[in-house]
Parts: sequence; structure tokens; C-alpha cells
Amino acid sequence: MAQAGPSPSNVQTTLELRDEEDQLRKSDADIAAGWTRLLRQECLLRDLKVAGKPFQEAERLVALLRDTLTEWERHRTLIEQRIAYLRERRAQGS
Repeated sequence: MAQAGPSPSNVQTTLELRDEEDQLRKSDADIAAGWTRLLRQECLLRDLKVAGKPFQEAERLVALLRDTLTEWERHRTLIEQRIAYLRERRAQGS
């Protein structure tokens, strides 16, 4: 007697879960790179200020980078929540 394979919805959930896990890895890499860029820009901003040079544009860029990282981290949280949901759905077999 042949056993039935996983249900189509469980296969779909598994595929979605893999996609979300890939997105989480990409998000982690993007956030790490973003922090590196932000720290570098903050150093450049400090150097401009110490040298007495115009720094307003650099200051705006630092603020923009910070805001962008905040949004990326919020998005990462949503990805984690989606992964938790999909894992639970898969565990329930739906």
C-alpha cells in the first residue's frame, strides 16, 4: 500500500518558508553592510566637522542611513514573524 506524500498546501508552505528564510539571510547581510556604511559615514562626518568643512550634506546622509536601517530592521522583524507563522502552519500540516 502506497503512502500519500505531503499535502499540496504543506509543500507550498515549505516552499514559502524557504523563500522567507532566504529573505532573512539577505536581510541580515544587508543590515550588517548598512551598519558598516553608517559607521564609515559617521567617521567622515566627524572628520569634516573637526576640519571645519561644510558637513550638512554628510549629516543628512547619516540621518538617512539611520532611518533606512531602522526600516530594514522593522522589515526583518516582519520576516521573522512570517517564518514563525509558516513553521507553525507546517507543523499543523495545513
